[in-house]
Amino acid sequence: MSAFFKKIALIGKHKNPDILAPLLSLANYLISRDFEVVLDQLTAAHIGKIDYPVLTLEEIGAQADLAVVLGGDGTMLNIARILAPFNVPLVGVNQGRLGFLTDLTVDTMIETLGAMLDGQFVTEQRMLLSAEVLRNEICVFRALAFNDVVVHRGISSGMIEFEVGINNEYVYSLRSDGLIVATPTGSTAYALSAGGPILHPGLDLIELVPVCPHTLSNRPIVVAPDASIEIKVRYTTETKIYADSHSWFDLGEHDKIVVRRFSETVKLLHSVDHSFYRMLREKLGWSGIPQKNH
Repeated sequence: MSAFFKKIALIGKHKNPDILAPLLSLANYLISRDFEVVLDQLTAAHIGKIDYPVLTLEEIGAQADLAVVLGGDGTMLNIARILAPFNVPLVGVNQGRLGFLTDLTVDTMIETLGAMLDGQFVTEQRMLLSAEVLRNEICVFRALAFNDVVVHRGISSGMIEFEVGINNEYVYSLRSDGLIVATPTGSTAYALSAGGPILHPGLDLIELVPVCPHTLSNRPIVVAPDASIEIKVRYTTETKIYADSHSWFDLGEHDKIVVRRFSETVKLLHSVDHSFYRMLREKLGWSGIPQKNH
């Protein structure tokens, strides 16, 4: 038994049969160490008969001391948004290559997690974004984002025209395929492919990255975490707003999107040898030290 945790929730990637064996192996290990194990409702529904209590994600948030998420970064994004208000720490286990958020591997998860349960871990607080769509000053859509809030033209061939303001101050007008408002976590996702900077996850900052702007002088900018970002749609045909590519809503002309930092954070636990820069090298294929020619 750990002095840090007592009840541990196991959450698997939805409808993924390959997660069954490692999940049950991890559950058996935790039981052998006298931890109380619970499963989330959707995971349990695809396992069959089990001997562990089954809880909804909201019940896990209220009761669990730790949640272990088995899957990929997409699974972690979804779970993190739901559990963030409950301040439950999360550990991510990736089935394949290491992810930016799921940095334990299935092959070594028991050894690594065992050490973490003994207190050998580091804690990271990650910010979330809250997005609202106002239509005639009435909120018609609200969502949380761990990675980013994206306004995009979708399959339409025409550009979007909108205005961007920060803290009630007009900043610029933009014609583009879209705009990404990203957290440091999201800076290595869609924002990176659109030319945005990589932000260290320990920073509390928000970046705005235009997608294929009509004017090349429209460049990414980084703003303070307490900034209130307003995006006013001036012209659109089939534009949508996306939160982590999970929640979406159809936008109309004159809609206003307001993006702010969410009041709660996501608490991630890593092994003591976790390195963000090593993760970047591996995921982005950065080269090592050049070898000298002899």
